[in-house]
Amino acid sequence: RYSLFYNHLKNIEESEGGLGKFTKSYKTFGVNQLADGGIYCKEWAPGAEAVFLAGDFNGWNPFSHPYKKLEYGKWELFIPPEDGHSPVPHGSKLKVVIRAQNGALLYRISPWARYVVRDEDKVNYDWVHWNPPQSYIHKNPSPKRLKSLRIYESHVGIASPEGKVASYKNFTYNVLPRIKDLGYNCVQLMAIMEHAYYASFGYQVTSFFAASSRYGTPDDLKEMIDVAHSMGITVLLDVVHSHASKNSEDGLNQFDGTDSCFFHSGYRGNHQLWDSRLFDYANWEVLRFLLSNLRMWIEDYRFDGFRFDGVTSMLYHHHGIGTGFSGDYNEYFGLHVDEDALCYLMLANHMIKTLHPECITIAEDVSGMPALCRPVAEGGGGFDYRLAMAIPDKWIQIIKELKDEDWNMGNIVHTLTNRRYEEKYIAYAESHDQALVGDKTLAFRLMDAEMYTNMSVLMPLTPVIDRGIQLHKMIRLITHALGGESYLNFMGNEFGHPEWLDFPRIGNNESYHYARRQFNLTEDDLLRYKFLNAFDRDMNKLEERFGWLASPPAYVSEKHESNKVIAFERAGLIFIFNFHPYQSYVDYRVGNWHSSLTVAFKYKILLDSDAGEYGGHQRLDHNTEYFSEEYPHNYRPNSIMV
Repeated sequence: RYSLFYNHLKNIEESEGGLGKFTKSYKTFGVNQLADGGIYCKEWAPGAEAVFLAGDFNGWNPFSHPYKKLEYGKWELFIPPEDGHSPVPHGSKLKVVIRAQNGALLYRISPWARYVVRDEDKVNYDWVHWNPPQSYIHKNPSPKRLKSLRIYESHVGIASPEGKVASYKNFTYNVLPRIKDLGYNCVQLMAIMEHAYYASFGYQVTSFFAASSRYGTPDDLKEMIDVAHSMGITVLLDVVHSHASKNSEDGLNQFDGTDSCFFHSGYRGNHQLWDSRLFDYANWEVLRFLLSNLRMWIEDYRFDGFRFDGVTSMLYHHHGIGTGFSGDYNEYFGLHVDEDALCYLMLANHMIKTLHPECITIAEDVSGMPALCRPVAEGGGGFDYRLAMAIPDKWIQIIKELKDEDWNMGNIVHTLTNRRYEEKYIAYAESHDQALVGDKTLAFRLMDAEMYTNMSVLMPLTPVIDRGIQLHKMIRLITHALGGESYLNFMGNEFGHPEWLDFPRIGNNESYHYARRQFNLTEDDLLRYKFLNAFDRDMNKLEERFGWLASPPAYVSEKHESNKVIAFERAGLIFIFNFHPYQSYVDYRVGNWHSSLTVAFKYKILLDSDAGEYGGHQRLDHNTEYFSEEYPHNYRPNSIMV
């Protein structure tokens, strides 16, 4: 794998003048404004017989501005300035006109288009030339690389209680302060790359270089990222390079009239479950396109890194369809692995780390591919983190299938600690996947219909609501503290957002009722959502203070099946969880370790899910001091009584 990567890198150095020049193609491809006012255009359309540029600027004459054919399927066009001004004004509509091999004229949006919009009365998107007289100028530097990553997974369009598509401006001024207050230091943005179908959650990308115009202009997004940086918040982009929308009128598909431009032709170029096109990662121009895409988002918009979606689909020719992964190494090495796709990921990480070493990359891989988060120089994938995707599945399985008294402490601990040595994992109890229609969030699984009637503090605390609130907090804290080297939460789930997430579509009469986040629920002092919100905030603030995510993995001293108790140490803290549905304990001995007992070591409660401000029963006295004694317990040299 490293040999394949090195050969690609060597070829780029020899033929393109280096990775830096190769990946700066986003400044030359598409339609670009020159300093003298002229326009330079460049496209890759190997299957085209001829290429033209048409638009408002030439009265939509499809033949007046032909491109010149270059080597390797490339085409270029230079349009001189008119009296020192651009011949293509800012805001004018454009199309690349392709004469296909069968003679047909195809009106296409450039794959490199920076801004596309859709009029309300139209189905397809239009390409709009974006060249404002004054672009947004970033004022704040990017935050320094974080040691402890607390990620708030977000979608700009649903980030409002109102039933509409919310804006970048709304996110900037209403949501970012909330994220900061909750103690998250990183926001991961979904559905930014333009996608024609809103209900695809942003995963059917049509224009890879365009920020979605649903929420505002490119400058609005730049301002949003700049404001986040002023708050010390790192901003990651959920990037989709695993597949592309099948749209041809306003997407990449059949750009030059063939099915092999950018994608594999035939069966291999189609994802049978996602109904989308699959990139040909062995193609030189596809590598140029995708690598330049990453660089553009970093350098133009100032994103601080990426969460790569659908990595499992990229890694294997079977795309993970109908395939289980047990951890056997034969599953990760062999002819079923798409080495070209893996090599692309290595190149992407190498490019990012070389040009922007402060950037962070995350892999969404369910298979557990070994060394995916080890350096490229070791033959690894080069990612910084991978998602611990087994954890949310485990919580769902436990809640759905087991009575409380049947919860297996050893199995919970195993799932939370089962990760590859020296590869960093992002732990999460639930993400956007569990919030979507057809699934249920943890809060909804725990409390279900009673969330509609019994979340008011004026109503008696029912057993269902009581159990749901307490487990919601405990599940989040143990996942946060034991599950990895980073933590992620999907917006709204921190306070147990009711119901599910469903975008407007034909099946729900184009309703926005479920495509919103009701942040206002936490601001109503009469609702119990405030308790969950407060606990999530204080949990993050405690991690910020002690940094357990950046500490070595926890030492688990107890996973007691009959007592339903889990105890572990991490970052100088002792975490103790009692999952028993009805049994409390007094004088319970918990093992611990510290280097010296010459002075009595004293512990105090820092965070208590049973505290009144979190909707608990206040059964513990926070003034109590707990002293460690030289009494071995559970293979630890010391212990305390709690």
